[in-house]
Amino acid sequence: MSTETDTRTTTVYQVTGMTCGHCEGAVTAEISALPGVTSVKAVAATGEVTVVSAAPLQEDAVRAAVDEAGYELADRS
Repeated sequence: MSTETDTRTTTVYQVTGMTCGHCEGAVTAEISALPGVTSVKAVAATGEVTVVSAAPLQEDAVRAAVDEAGYELADRS
């Protein structure tokens, strides 16, 4: 799901494997490093990661960042 507000885009991703605050931090750190990202909120309990960015992100870049953190981006349906 992606919505645009002003010049920002908010996208919610589903990430599998997160179980704790450390997991949330690892995913947040990797996605935050992507160009244009202004905010990341990861919630282990739901697996949801909400990303606010200046423009829509390439899903491959988000997938690579999540993979680097040691987790998996769920396929969108």
